[in-house]
Amino acid sequence: MNIGELAKAVAGATGSSEADAKKAINAVFDQIADAAVKGEEVSINGFGKFTVKERPERQGRNPSNGEAITIAASKKVTFTAAKGLKDKL
Repeated sequence: MNIGELAKAVAGATGSSEADAKKAINAVFDQIADAAVKGEEVSINGFGKFTVKERPERQGRNPSNGEAITIAASKKVTFTAAKGLKDKL
């Protein structure tokens, strides 16, 4: 499912236009992204939780020549499904 299909489904479920549904969906994703940039956790009851995790610097290998390299520390966003969502699966 892409954003267009999601907007169409939301518009059908709420009785709004597809354009309004798409704006609302984009606004939700923008807010989640803004919270992630700040390092905040976003928890949606019955759906799941978005958190930011730190990945420390680590050693790796260059696949083309096997040379050891250092992979820089980074951050990643993780999603943990809530029990309600897991039960639906």
